[in-house]
Amino acid sequence: MMSPFPLISFLITLMLAAAACTHGEHILVKDTEGIPLRTTEQYLILPLNPKSNGGGLLPVPVKLLPLCPLGISQSSVRALPGIQVSFSYPYALMDTYVSEKEDINIEFKSHAWPGCEEFSKYWEVDESSSALEEPAILTGGKKREGNSWFRIERQEDFVGGVAYKLTTLTGTIGTVPGPWENAPQLVLTNDTSKTFLVKFHRVHGDTTAATSTSRLEKLGLRMFPSN
Repeated sequence: MMSPFPLISFLITLMLAAAACTHGEHILVKDTEGIPLRTTEQYLILPLNPKSNGGGLLPVPVKLLPLCPLGISQSSVRALPGIQVSFSYPYALMDTYVSEKEDINIEFKSHAWPGCEEFSKYWEVDESSSALEEPAILTGGKKREGNSWFRIERQEDFVGGVAYKLTTLTGTIGTVPGPWENAPQLVLTNDTSKTFLVKFHRVHGDTTAATSTSRLEKLGLRMFPSN
């Protein structure tokens, strides 16, 4: 009788080859240094042109009452890079690279948080009965719920990098004037004129992350209404 080991070895080789071919078809998302995004790293999602539409992204209420769950807006302070995020896949995968047009979760990663701790820091599309025609992007998502799945798609190349947009199965992430100082608020839209073009800046070690959090605390999330 033929030993099963050559057959097992052949099947493993075939599976690895298939996986390599599949991975090769995927286009990896790259950060501002041209390095592929990894699920083991943290990043700042920055507007393509911060001079024209504000700084990085922060958790901010979308309305006065109730304050929770928090929405996501750009800082009205252009120099503020916002809070870093991490990317992950809804289901366990061995791949640690983030590919274009693959479903991913986005999660804020910071100890500085403006309340609403009972909600998760995963992003989601507001699917409540009170959601507007262009529903807000909120925190409080669940990793394996479809409204917490986003995609990163290449929009255009520019000198020094690539512009990306965030999408879902039902639309594109864009911005509208928000309730606090009219800072751009993230929503799901089908209006291409509102598309939020972004780039991804890797947070290098603890120093950059600590600096970002410290600046956030010092400014006291000035997008919130004063007490």
